[in-house]
Amino acid sequence: MFEWVRDFWHLIATPEGLKQLIGWGGLPVITAVVFAETGLLIGFFLPGDSLLFVAGFLASPAGGHILPIFWLNAVLMTAAIIGDAVGYWIGHKAGPAIFNRPQSRFFRRDHLLAAHAFYERHGGKAIILARFVPIVRTFAPVVAGAASMTYRKFAAYNVIGGVGWVLSMTLLGYYLGQIPWIQENLEKAVVIVIILSVSPMFIHYLQHRGRPEVASVIPPKTSSE
Repeated sequence: MFEWVRDFWHLIATPEGLKQLIGWGGLPVITAVVFAETGLLIGFFLPGDSLLFVAGFLASPAGGHILPIFWLNAVLMTAAIIGDAVGYWIGHKAGPAIFNRPQSRFFRRDHLLAAHAFYERHGGKAIILARFVPIVRTFAPVVAGAASMTYRKFAAYNVIGGVGWVLSMTLLGYYLGQIPWIQENLEKAVVIVIILSVSPMFIHYLQHRGRPEVASVIPPKTSSE
């Protein structure tokens, strides 16, 4: 049991593991991970940023052209957009009551409340910004659906955010992967990408540390933003 967990963690948490995962499953596996992280509440732990960066690297000449860069972006942008749409649908169907669900192994209420605070602060553009913040990107579309954002506005933010996130991460890996230092230090490069990804959440935590917890009952946001 513990050996299986350790092997799985190695696959999703290290560049070498991600390369093995991509080499084994190719584009279908990457697509499934991107969809699960953006569309399913249990996918918050998946390595979206680092996976896209490594996939972009493997699509580059230095990475051996293992993946076609055009189809990589086309398919993953579609998966990211559909994933957020599913998250919106989950939040819309559940309504504000979802904020009062007890925390469990498969439902992280604390992450949902953090995403709600992020949404309240940034309004509609939170759907775009959340794409670049791990964990928050999983819960932001659910919050938007529960807070009654109109789907027309959500869809526009969703497309912009999905395209921008996937394209920026894969092209970063594709072009930086042609730099000799990156090729020789891929693990360090991925760590830098992860640090840059989580830094907004860490800064937000420091700014709000010690403040009262969000109320247990959260009314729906009626603004169309």
